Amino acid sequence: MKIVVTGGAGFLGQLLIAELLQRGAVTDAAGERRAVAEIVAVDQVAAPATERVRSAVGDVGDPAFVARAAAGADSVFHLAAVVSGAAEADFGLGMRVNLDGTRALLDALRAEGRRPKLVFSSSVAVFGGALPEVVTDETTPSPQSSYGVQKLIGELLVGDCTRRGFIDGRAVRLPTIVVRPGKPNAAASSFASGIIREPLAGVEAVCPVDPRASMWLMSPRAAIANLVHAHELPAARWTGPRSLSLPGITVSVASMLDALARVGGEAARARVKMQPDARIQAIVQGWPARFDTARADAMGFVRDGDFESIVRDYAKEHAR
Repeated sequence: MKIVVTGGAGFLGQLLIAELLQRGAVTDAAGERRAVAEIVAVDQVAAPATERVRSAVGDVGDPAFVARAAAGADSVFHLAAVVSGAAEADFGLGMRVNLDGTRALLDALRAEGRRPKLVFSSSVAVFGGALPEVVTDETTPSPQSSYGVQKLIGELLVGDCTRRGFIDGRAVRLPTIVVRPGKPNAAASSFASGIIREPLAGVEAVCPVDPRASMWLMSPRAAIANLVHAHELPAARWTGPRSLSLPGITVSVASMLDALARVGGEAARARVKMQPDARIQAIVQGWPARFDTARADAMGFVRDGDFESIVRDYAKEHAR
């Protein structure tokens, strides 16, 4: 079985590939369990190569490259994206990667006629504006950022291509993933990892939003479990829309800092400097922080227990 992972050289892409390799087999669109023979990591840079993993290096906004990389795919995990802050700062870049890249991938899969499974990584950024206190499965998406618009269009395309029988698509809206190791990226939510990661490493970090602000969060571990679960669910379980919001936990920035102090001590919390950034605050506060994910819960998707456990897991695995 050939699996294509766009964004495969990135943090989540690498975790996903490791999980797929460990499992050794997954189900195809016909529901047959098959051994993972090859994984293609599609990205701008090469991913670490192993016996069953190879890289396809190029621009996901280039239809010819995408068609070559996705050729013969039995399943696709589409994670590649220009993140929120970068998509807002550079409209053309976000459109080329997040929208044109998604369409190029769907066109390539449609042209081959294999009807593969496709898991599309969407975002809670598809919601915004005047929202109810708790977002439910019936809440209409109304994105207030270019990134959210591009992700919503991607969801709709995945749904329509599934309706037309071109793919077996599943679009899952990820909460903000915390804590990400490595360096900060251009996502508006990047600070949520930075205010934990940097202080635990003895480095100062900047928090650009009000401590009272709340966010809808998920750990990397739960994100990977849910991406694979989305793939493994039989098509018959995806009744209704092919898009859904995944379970997360609501955490205020103040509570995040409290958890940091309990894990890393008050010295770690003191390394976080409050420097409000109106642009970041506007984006982040436009995202909903409370969800009722009854549909995803009934379908067996998982959620984290509490934020402190996420921080402790990160400290155990990454902090020095």
